[in-house]
Amino acid sequence: MLSSKQTAELKKQIIEQINANFPADKKDFAKQQIESMNENEFEEFLKQNHLIKDGQDSTEQQCIFCSIIKGKIESYQIDENEDAVAILEINPISKAHTLIIPKEHVTSEQMPEGVLTLAKKVSQKIKKQFEPKDINLYSSTLFEHSIINVLPIYKDENQNSERKKATPEELEIIQEQLKEKPKPQKPIEIAKPQKLENIRLPRRIP
Repeated sequence: MLSSKQTAELKKQIIEQINANFPADKKDFAKQQIESMNENEFEEFLKQNHLIKDGQDSTEQQCIFCSIIKGKIESYQIDENEDAVAILEINPISKAHTLIIPKEHVTSEQMPEGVLTLAKKVSQKIKKQFEPKDINLYSSTLFEHSIINVLPIYKDENQNSERKKATPEELEIIQEQLKEKPKPQKPIEIAKPQKLENIRLPRRIP
């Protein structure tokens, strides 16, 4: 059964999806429906929509970030290191909005140093490729799995700005522009044989 904290966090995520994807005339009604559900009603709603399954740990099965890390959910990855992966947000606030996801299910207090290192690296790549005015880094948490948002600022965007669903084609283009390219290997240089000039050979001994 979901805890009160898990219910609140998941309701928040679903409402964000409603804001990003629902037609304007249906948003308010859908949000009211979600907000009015108690914990049992909400858990039943999740089961009916195949968002959770009976007999599994609710935190594990609900953590979308863990599912992305395990490859259960398709994502647009642009970089990674031993501690985290960087993927494009599919409902971005601005172009190249990126999520830095720790590979372990951790809170912000437990976040490895490599997560921030990757966030800074991705920020530099976005600055070089798209030239935003600034880049804002902020953390968010769902089911006790914290991530870092890398948000490019082109006008006056902030973490509360409206989200818009990106098309697969848009995400694929940005992914190609930002994806870590393998470093070309240097060709092996083969030394040219030296010319045999003015070399005296020993006299032949009979």
